[in-house]
Amino acid sequence: MKRVLSGIQPSGNLHLGNYFGALRQWLQLQNDHECFFFLADLHSLTTVRNGDELRSLTLEAAITYLACGLDPAKSVLFRQSDVSYHTDLAWILSTIIPKGLMERAHSYKDKVAKGISATVGLFTYPVLMAADILLYRTDLVPVGKDQKQHVEIARDIAEKFHHLYDEAFVLPEPYIPEDVAVIPGTDGQKMSKSYHNTIPIFTDETQLMKTVMGIVTDSTGVDEKKVPEGNIVYELYKLVAPAQSDEMAAKFREGGYGYGDAKKDLLSGLKHFLEPIWEERRKIEARKGYVEEVLDDGAHKAQAEAEMVMAKVRGLVGI
Repeated sequence: MKRVLSGIQPSGNLHLGNYFGALRQWLQLQNDHECFFFLADLHSLTTVRNGDELRSLTLEAAITYLACGLDPAKSVLFRQSDVSYHTDLAWILSTIIPKGLMERAHSYKDKVAKGISATVGLFTYPVLMAADILLYRTDLVPVGKDQKQHVEIARDIAEKFHHLYDEAFVLPEPYIPEDVAVIPGTDGQKMSKSYHNTIPIFTDETQLMKTVMGIVTDSTGVDEKKVPEGNIVYELYKLVAPAQSDEMAAKFREGGYGYGDAKKDLLSGLKHFLEPIWEERRKIEARKGYVEEVLDDGAHKAQAEAEMVMAKVRGLVGI
């Protein structure tokens, strides 16, 4: 059994990209491994500038984790900010990291290019991520391919610490299943809050229909044959209705099947896929105080694990 750790920034409402890119793998991993999943609210401070908004988004993300099937009896679910050792370790690690290592991190340049403020926190984001990982003696870190470098940086930092002091950490490995693909957004780019092209997991049916009908398509006519592979509508439908995806592909190839009808089929598939998650949310919200109880319990378990690592680190560095 391996120890697994991962988290998602609650910088906006979670969406299908989060589900198929992360949550779905978590649900599988929690059955066979020792899992720690956190709400990365400290990381969200690089983009969210309103305290009430961040608290609300963090709670919403916790509800989403639970409604999608994360089981507190199998996994430790907690808020990153509830365990102060994350920032404690991040500072200690930052004192040994060469500046050049941070300058090689591609995510900083990518995010600045997207318009995110070039703050020191954004620049040192990989250090906090390394602390997140190393605190829990993590073996496997489920990440997308675009986050693989952060796990490699965490390994580099751990090895640097071991060279300067002594062994204190487990060297983590990225966990990237072969079947995890980039989830297309409504405009064809990667589905991301940064691109404002997401399909939220929780939304009302009217907004869901508006979002689906607004998916960008080409100008191919109704009667013309279409290639399903790479088509946004088809690729999304294949995720939420895999059993029916061959039927949609055949309709595209035959012609006489327009994007309007395809979007209606996608909308139907999405409703069928999301309704069980929506129903689970209703049950969770009916249990007053349940989510905070889960997060408090998770924070205590996470704190106890992190404390063992920090005790050794503090002893080694002399504080």
